[in-house]
Amino acid sequence: MALSTFSLILSGIFQMPIAKRYMINELPLLAWSGDYHISLIVHYVGAFFLIFFVAFHCYFHFMRREFDILPKKGDGIKSWLVVKAMVLGGDEPPSEKYLPEQRLAYLFIGLVLLLLIITGLVKTFKNLAGIHISDSLFYWIATLHNLGLVLIIFGIIGHLFAFVFKENRPLLRAMFSGKVLADYILKRHSLWKEGCRRAQSAKEKENTL
Repeated sequence: MALSTFSLILSGIFQMPIAKRYMINELPLLAWSGDYHISLIVHYVGAFFLIFFVAFHCYFHFMRREFDILPKKGDGIKSWLVVKAMVLGGDEPPSEKYLPEQRLAYLFIGLVLLLLIITGLVKTFKNLAGIHISDSLFYWIATLHNLGLVLIIFGIIGHLFAFVFKENRPLLRAMFSGKVLADYILKRHSLWKEGCRRAQSAKEKENTL
């Protein structure tokens, strides 16, 4: 999903007259960036994989009844307390499987991706024979799509900026492995009963070796 999103951002930007203007197409492996038709194909391929993985993500977690990532009441205040503790020092409020700001970030990025997918599909359908969309409606669709591009870029920057704080750095490896350290879970996610049980069990096994 991340790779398809990055490909969509790049190919979407390259469809504007930017690559040739700033000689991006002169860089190694980026000669295609100056060709609108190639960048459009890359955009369509990226869109296909994004829609597929978003649909799979929703179906997979819905079937398993895994809704821990969805925002909960009070996440705004709890997020402020967590950020305050990271910046000024002190103890964070105990968290469940996900930190409150992670749940809010999930909602933000999810809604932006949904905006991009819907507006992107409308823009694509406009190219089909027999489909007519008024110029004023298409203008707003294109504007919302461009707004989604800006928002997803800011969302990614904000997501990565979280690793500036030392407390979040153990999560960097989790982006690639899907796992976090047992000590991290026991320290920061004490309200996650299943995770703490498995983390404690892992530590006991480690101590017996």
